[in-house]
Amino acid sequence: MKNFFISLLLTAAASCILQLFLPWWTIALAAFVVAYFVKQNSFPAFLSAFVAVFLLWVMYAYLLSTANENILATKVVELLQQLTKGSVITLYLLTGLIGGLVSGLGALTGSLASKLKS
Repeated sequence: MKNFFISLLLTAAASCILQLFLPWWTIALAAFVVAYFVKQNSFPAFLSAFVAVFLLWVMYAYLLSTANENILATKVVELLQQLTKGSVITLYLLTGLIGGLVSGLGALTGSLASKLKS
């Protein structure tokens, strides 16, 4: 359980910092590196990275959207009417889901790669 929270915090911090300077997909690299060095089974590694980036991206989307009074989010919701059903909250959750899956799969790969080494 201790490794889960360490992994969660390290993945969130590394993803947040890397995204300031590099493309969005560096969340997978951050999750890979954290899962490679923080020893966990495959599912906890996936879950910790998923939760870390899911929460990070949902919070970030919310903060950016409220800063401009949801103008852009409302337009994107209109474009994605079939997926979002007209809800900005659903758009936030979809954003978090995409980031969470990318980082979770990166962490799963890192966890499995660390097992190959040993």
